[in-house]
Amino acid sequence: MTADELKRASAQAAIKYVIETAKPGAIIGVGTGSTANLFIDELAAVKDRYRGAVASSEASRKRLQGHGIAVFDLNDVDDIPIYVDGADEITAKLAMIKGGGGALTREKIVAAVAKTFVCICDQSKLVTTMGKFPLPVEVITMARAYVARELVKLGGQPQLREGFVTDNGNVILDVKGLSIADPVGFETTVNQIVGVVTNGLFARRGADVLFLATAEGVKTVKR
Repeated sequence: MTADELKRASAQAAIKYVIETAKPGAIIGVGTGSTANLFIDELAAVKDRYRGAVASSEASRKRLQGHGIAVFDLNDVDDIPIYVDGADEITAKLAMIKGGGGALTREKIVAAVAKTFVCICDQSKLVTTMGKFPLPVEVITMARAYVARELVKLGGQPQLREGFVTDNGNVILDVKGLSIADPVGFETTVNQIVGVVTNGLFARRGADVLFLATAEGVKTVKR
């Protein structure tokens, strides 16, 4: 199977899970990225079953609306039963690195509201130790140089994501050279650096369910 076929298989497993567990009329949380886009396409086929969605980025909002799916502001929503998103890396304990698409802060906010976080990805994203994929850190612009120096002290090699501004108007430092043995602790440490909005470690609030697409089929992993 190609990478796209694996991604689509995980998206199809997720939409089946949503149909089985989310009550009709619910509002579904939707992530950002190539795999999340495939989930949005699957959601479009059953859009009449649900009130709509909350999007974690402007890109996802536009794709949802392009399918005729109503998009709600999170401030107007009290309950999200399920949030579906991809990952750049994920461990067997369902901690993740996310933010390759630059939407990490909004993704983390929607995930915090959702009762169940469903991760969809292919087998290439499953790792033993996270850090090979550069850790995205969203930073207030005026703090960029300071935060970069602090990240170097933590053993990282931060690089500014050139020509990119987040939906929140901030910049991203992509941190290479890490081997993250304690994802929860490292997430907390980085978030405590003044000027950091948040970082792409989703360990304190990791996934609850993983649909991992492999050549042998989609495997389900639960926390």
